[in-house]
Amino acid sequence: MHYAVGILIVLGSVVGGYWAMGGDFTILWQPFEFVIVCGAALGAFIVANPRSVLKDTGRAMLSLVRGRSHKKEDYLELLTLLYVVFRTGRRNLQSLESDLDRPESSAFFKRFPRMSSNTRNLRFICDYMRLILLGSEKAHELEALMDEDIETIRLELNKTPKALERMAETLPALGIVAAVLGIIKAMGAMDESPEVLGQLIGGALAGTFIGIFMSYGFVSPLAHAIKTRREQELNYYVAAKAAVIAYLNEYAPQICVEYGRKLIATEVRPDFVEVERATQSVAEALPQGGIRRAA
Repeated sequence: MHYAVGILIVLGSVVGGYWAMGGDFTILWQPFEFVIVCGAALGAFIVANPRSVLKDTGRAMLSLVRGRSHKKEDYLELLTLLYVVFRTGRRNLQSLESDLDRPESSAFFKRFPRMSSNTRNLRFICDYMRLILLGSEKAHELEALMDEDIETIRLELNKTPKALERMAETLPALGIVAAVLGIIKAMGAMDESPEVLGQLIGGALAGTFIGIFMSYGFVSPLAHAIKTRREQELNYYVAAKAAVIAYLNEYAPQICVEYGRKLIATEVRPDFVEVERATQSVAEALPQGGIRRAA
């Protein structure tokens, strides 16, 4: 919602200020200048980026409308899931082998719908628990691998905002291109009256205005908003990593999830009591031998 408010403020300030100082909107209305600037920018964006980035751009814009990618409930479910896995792992991690191999079809993971609906998040947890199951028990080695994995995810998530930032840098130059074309058109009407010539030159300068306005008023803030959202998404993996490393260091499951909880951003971090209640309710449903399978 606040993104829409911001856009309205930008439009209201620029358009309202132009109107207040007596600006003529008929001169500012230059649809073909808009086509030149924005069409060229879109074409350059398509040329410069792979199809995966083009598709992800649409998803990233939709994510701004939907809100934060991971809410408090998502983190609470993550910590609860990790608690169950760690508690089971202390007794018999082998019992989770088939679930870790095929988490998307696992009845166990389907008990955690927020987690199971996000394939990347689910695979991140399962891959490292499988490594532990296969014998990777050196905490410092696994932590280094997880750091590299998170950095790879960071690079992938930042492809779209970086592409939009490059587009924002291009728009002012394309505005100059549109202005130059407008001036060329005006030069062909030098025998016209000063009033007509002034309108042509004013229309040409509208191209520069469109390029700068689209760059700094819309595309650049959009790129920054998506980048901020993607950085928030990385926090999910950082929290999971802290919990897994604590597990490898042989801390109790409740302490492991507390390590992860402390690295969650404060605005979506569940408090200690919420985590304790969630994990205790799950623990009461588990038999002493491990995870209770669905019939």
